Amino acid sequence: MPSPNTITVDKLARLVGLPKCPHLIDVRTDEDFAADPRLIPGSVWRPHPLAESWGSELSGNSAIVICQKGLKLSHGTAAWLRHLGKEANVLEGGFEAWEAARLPLVPDAKLPRRDDKGRTVWVTRARPKIDRIACPWLIRRFVDPEAVFLFVAPSEVILVGERFKATPFDIENVFWSHRSDTCTFDTMIEELGLTTEPLKRLALIVRGADTARLDLAPEAPGLLAASLGLSRMYADDLEQLDAGLLLYDAFYRWCRDATEETHNWPTNKPKP
Repeated sequence: MPSPNTITVDKLARLVGLPKCPHLIDVRTDEDFAADPRLIPGSVWRPHPLAESWGSELSGNSAIVICQKGLKLSHGTAAWLRHLGKEANVLEGGFEAWEAARLPLVPDAKLPRRDDKGRTVWVTRARPKIDRIACPWLIRRFVDPEAVFLFVAPSEVILVGERFKATPFDIENVFWSHRSDTCTFDTMIEELGLTTEPLKRLALIVRGADTARLDLAPEAPGLLAASLGLSRMYADDLEQLDAGLLLYDAFYRWCRDATEETHNWPTNKPKP
């Protein structure tokens, strides 16, 4: 019989990538993490002995705690978080159960170094349209919910990255960029181990809209139109990013759950 305050792997898999997913906290020991330095998408590794300290700084009120097998470390950490007034559950079976289910895992070695607040920091060109909104959406939903994005003049991206320890993306001659006929979003899902069917479907739409190959997916022209419309609505890049996150949330849910659904009107049209 499952313990109270637990969540199954299947249920967590349905929450990952959604805007209201709880904080995912990985508290595996240094030894366990070193043996397999990969992360459940959206999770952040934190030291369990310091739970009282970092737990009080968590935004929001809910968390799911992950240790190697879903035993003492996750239950103890979750209890501390509940003591701090937060709703906290434990992943049944822990990291090992997620891995056994063959669900995606993000290699920690591919992630940028985090700042002193535990966030990844990224920098790209100002006035984003498609790839530069899609990639932040992917990072916020599947890699680092607290990620920071800096939008600067194209000529300043590399120097800003060096001075502010930010990782450049979607510009020429950097790691996180277009490759051959694919776009930066494709690069990210491949390098970060996120090649699930819904994300591959979304990547095709993004690629079609971003590289002017609208024939790649029937939905690509719609994404292009919506993206250009948003760029006209917002002068502030961060406001545009916030609006764009909702757009990609909707496209992702369609890719994951609704591709077979149709809509006709009127539904009660009398038969001839």
